[in-house]
Amino acid sequence: MTNNEKPDVQLLINLEQQILTLYQQDKKIAQYTVSTAKNGIGSQQDSGCTPLGKHIIAEKIGGSAPINAVFIGRVPTGEIYSTSLGMQYPERDWILSRILWLSGLEEGINKGSNNQGGCDTYERYIYIHGTPDSEPMGIPCSHGCIRMRSQDVIELFEQVDKGAAVTIVAS
Repeated sequence: MTNNEKPDVQLLINLEQQILTLYQQDKKIAQYTVSTAKNGIGSQQDSGCTPLGKHIIAEKIGGSAPINAVFIGRVPTGEIYSTSLGMQYPERDWILSRILWLSGLEEGINKGSNNQGGCDTYERYIYIHGTPDSEPMGIPCSHGCIRMRSQDVIELFEQVDKGAAVTIVAS
């Protein structure tokens, strides 16, 4: 698949509404409830915040993984998430099913660094990824990433290509 096969695909993530909207040729194709950072809006390294601005999907990871496959360091562990696995490892920040790794496009805002230090979305490992069904959606709960239901992130993953535009707005 190339970008030519999916022309003008764009994602818009609204942090106030906790909604991700998929557009194709400026037409709304799908909308998903998400969960963004519990710490709010921000781009600084180690802030635990979700960055604003223009991004692209830099990497797509896990295309052939089963639903609820567990990833650590972007590598499938071979585990499939279950409630009992979640109780066994309560400290884990579960990254499940698919990963869309974001890269910022705006120097000093979400790319590179600024006078406060690193602010690079890609180097901060900010993803759109699946999360357990037990985790709430529609309220900020993540460590900076954009969390989605596993079924939703799999559906989204199939509709976007590497290089697709992603814009994150406050409201």
